Amino acid sequence: MKHLFFLFFFTQLVLGQEFTAVTKTPLVASSFIGIDSYQNSYFVKDRVLHKEGPDGSFVFNDLQLGNITSADIINPLKIVLFYEDTNTVVLLDNKLNAIERINFNTLPEFINVSTATNAGNNRLWIFNIDTQQLELYNYRDQRKVTVSQPFAGKLLAQSSNFNYCAVLTEQKVRIFNSYGSLLSEKASDGYQNLALQDTNLLVTKGSELFLITENSEAPIKLPVFEKAPKDLYLTKDFLYIYDGNNLHTFSIKNPK
Repeated sequence: MKHLFFLFFFTQLVLGQEFTAVTKTPLVASSFIGIDSYQNSYFVKDRVLHKEGPDGSFVFNDLQLGNITSADIINPLKIVLFYEDTNTVVLLDNKLNAIERINFNTLPEFINVSTATNAGNNRLWIFNIDTQQLELYNYRDQRKVTVSQPFAGKLLAQSSNFNYCAVLTEQKVRIFNSYGSLLSEKASDGYQNLALQDTNLLVTKGSELFLITENSEAPIKLPVFEKAPKDLYLTKDFLYIYDGNNLHTFSIKNPK
């Protein structure tokens, strides 16, 4: 088969979860961000964030901030847009209007940040490059709390929700909770990207995709793409894979 596609011509059963191919939609984008709880799609094209769906069509751009490093849509009413080039976070409303900016360069205590995602309650999960530590930062009172011990190795990816944060380095993949407890730590084995849903992880390694759960002793290999997936987004009910040309949607049926 020449199509870049999971070999999901059948339903794949993994630890009681059924993954079934649903749609394949053409998408021209620099990167795919995800689908929010209202079924709006978010993607970046030419350094501009786009939102398309039932709520309408909206865009946000601030080219002077540089390239968009990441966008966190877990709360579609307060989207977290991060620009690593300028060490800045922009918070957006549901129409992609800027409602607040956090410039880590101008804080009373400078923080050199490589990732920033939503932790809820006016907080962000951030990775401090200078200390090599994961931190929770409250942008309302400009206070940070260290969550982790320093990491060895370069941070490759971060994925989070309000309760948990997963970080991938060259050596390890770790999951922390919002109280600072290390929930799991596993060898990365060459992983390149990850997507988190609760405490379940999907990780990529070249053209391979693996599922890591709290109870699995080893990563579970899922049916393979013909080449490396470009972007992942995981929710409780759906898995989205962007291959650079098409967005593939898979439904997830969890065991009762």
